[in-house]
Amino acid sequence: MEALPRETIVDVLEARLREDILAGRHPAGSYLPPERQLADGYGVTRTTLKHAFGRLVQAGLLETRHGVGTKVRDYARLGGADLLPMLVRHDAKWVREIFEVRRSVGALIAERAAARATRAHHAELRRLLEAVRDADSADAVQLADVEVHRALARATGNRVYVLLTNTLFNAYLPVRAALRGPFTDAGPAHRRLAPVVEAVTSGDSRQAHAAADAYLRDTEQIMLEGLA
Repeated sequence: MEALPRETIVDVLEARLREDILAGRHPAGSYLPPERQLADGYGVTRTTLKHAFGRLVQAGLLETRHGVGTKVRDYARLGGADLLPMLVRHDAKWVREIFEVRRSVGALIAERAAARATRAHHAELRRLLEAVRDADSADAVQLADVEVHRALARATGNRVYVLLTNTLFNAYLPVRAALRGPFTDAGPAHRRLAPVVEAVTSGDSRQAHAAADAYLRDTEQIMLEGLA
């Protein structure tokens, strides 16, 4: 059994600062209080504070200016999709907006995959679809399903679709356990996804779009019911 990682004081402080920023207690565009004052307020050393700042700068929530101070970044205006996993952890309502994008992008990916996939892609898709049927737990079914969608993105031949697919999946990974509804039974999960793969491997772009749209809407409804 693998030991669980231990939470450090930097982890705790980072989480507290992140929550304060996302909750608006440190508004976008504002400067944080001086380091000494902030460190005293959180009961940590300035070294610990600097480490936490560094992580939040990397996450896109803060920016530091030498001799000026540390400013809360306007992440809603300047941030990228890489912020989504963090935003979902803060507020699960983001999931609905992610699903809206998932529907439109997912259907388009299936359409493009039907037009561009090679025989090798077809073989991979069929193999991964069978892995959904053969998975032995809800978690395994869910992960197998993800791999089918990653393969559909690769079959488009467009690397941006691959990155978008990765981003959308990464965005709801923080709440994945609450979204297992469509994957609790491998048989129905396989049957829902099979029409998408069948349309793509037959080269029918219109049907692939329609099948993916139906699949994404059906699974979204089940997942949102579970999340509620």
